[in-house]
Amino acid sequence: METLKKRSLRTVCSEVFILLVTAFVFSLAFPGFVLEEGLGFISFFILIPVFAVIRNTSWKLIAPYGFMFGFVYFIFFNYWLSTFHPLAILIVPIIKGGEMFFLFPALKAADTFFKKRSYILQAIIWVAYSYLSEGWFAGYPYGTICYALYKYLPLIQIADITGIWGIIFLQVLPQAFLGAFVCDKIHDREASFKAYFKSNLVVIIIYAALVLASLIYGFIKLGEWSDKESDRTWRVATVQHVHDSWQGGLRTYTRNFNNLRRYTLDAIRHDPDIVVWSETAFVPSIDWNMMYDYEGNHEMRALVEEFIKFATELDVPLLTGNADGESIDPNAGPVLEDGSLNRKDYNSVVLFQNGAIDGKYRKQHLVPFTEHFPYEKQLPWLYNLLLANDYNWWEMGEEIVVFESDGVKFSTPICFEDVFGYISAEFVRDGADVIVNMTNDNWSGSVAAEKQHAYIAIFRAIETRKSMIRGTNSGLTCMITPDGTLVDPMEPFKPGYHIYDVPVYEGGENTFYVNHIDLFAHIAVYASAVILVAGAIIKIMDTVRYRKRKND
Repeated sequence: METLKKRSLRTVCSEVFILLVTAFVFSLAFPGFVLEEGLGFISFFILIPVFAVIRNTSWKLIAPYGFMFGFVYFIFFNYWLSTFHPLAILIVPIIKGGEMFFLFPALKAADTFFKKRSYILQAIIWVAYSYLSEGWFAGYPYGTICYALYKYLPLIQIADITGIWGIIFLQVLPQAFLGAFVCDKIHDREASFKAYFKSNLVVIIIYAALVLASLIYGFIKLGEWSDKESDRTWRVATVQHVHDSWQGGLRTYTRNFNNLRRYTLDAIRHDPDIVVWSETAFVPSIDWNMMYDYEGNHEMRALVEEFIKFATELDVPLLTGNADGESIDPNAGPVLEDGSLNRKDYNSVVLFQNGAIDGKYRKQHLVPFTEHFPYEKQLPWLYNLLLANDYNWWEMGEEIVVFESDGVKFSTPICFEDVFGYISAEFVRDGADVIVNMTNDNWSGSVAAEKQHAYIAIFRAIETRKSMIRGTNSGLTCMITPDGTLVDPMEPFKPGYHIYDVPVYEGGENTFYVNHIDLFAHIAVYASAVILVAGAIIKIMDTVRYRKRKND
């Protein structure tokens, strides 16, 4: 049995230093304030020292280490959140640190219960963590290790089968394997990598076969999609207007609309099939302002009428983001007795075509803390703090919507909805042949933030094998083909428009991932739980037997 040893201050300081440096270097794998494109290859080895520290350290320190690593990593990775709000740059790292507060003990438990082959379970646990960390209220997939591989197209084609989960497993397993050896080597200078390699030869061969199979599959798929002819081409004009949609007021909305109109009229000279504006490109609620005409709102209503006249008389369909207002009490007027508006708002997309509004989609997955906070009763102090810091809530949409224009079926994940694989997959499963993401990342003031977002979207195109158009406020406006190739990105923070000839692949069989959304993640979650519980039981039984023998 292991005996507890008092750990020296030097050892603790060394572990802390290693984790801090590793957290910073890990952030460099992604676009950031140091490297605009990131160095994706870092993600192939950066976790080795993390697993070495987890194996080496004590149970007393493992959870605080996890929090520290997650907090520091996201401080560097998400530095641009400070532009959003001073609270955001604290809230997100605290949340992600809190998630790793539980992750690190789970990884330590795997190492304790199954020391010889612990790296296999640790890789499975990391997959489970990656899935669970995006699945709760504050779920936030930015920074997930696989997204550093956006340029490594042959390696990530398996996403149409496993989603991102198989990629994460293949990334993490060898790092956990090497981390265990590094730790053992530090404690035993005589430890031989050759012997360690031979004792794990079967697992290494299986892993090598999986990587080889993934690469072969990747190259085959890239070849197939480079030769594949689309059923048709959909000509899309995207308008990148670079307005701050968070600035309010009639003068601002009028100026923004006039610029959008000007770019749109220029764009339609290129004979597009549809014009795409970004998330909340036109802010004043169309439905609300057409429903109510009340004192103090006449000029806003007039602007909405002018916009509707433009949109319905346009020669081509127009797709725009809009803050969709709806009455809380249909039997009451627009203004309640206390002076507040009888209104709730949705972040929505509206399609104008054939001289009328022809469909609407309301955002289903809201940004935590800034668009949605469901714990008003449980955490009133935090709810009130957020309100006091100018956060406002949207209502949550409930319906999957597939639009159709000129025979093309498409769906419109709004903002960061395209960073969740299940949302795009559900759209495609309901019939969408093109994904049109509509985003406003202008508030970040950061090219890196826009690239982090866009490069995540690459995986959605591969998972669904559908073309994607990103119509953004300030970037990264681009097209992504079904093999993950990013095409003709517009220069960030530069106003204008761009024409994309989007290949449309109609119908056909859905990918395995679309038919079995996040299956491999679900397997990882249940496998992690079952194996850890089994390991704990075995450990307890071994301890009981040991003590019994000792007493005898």
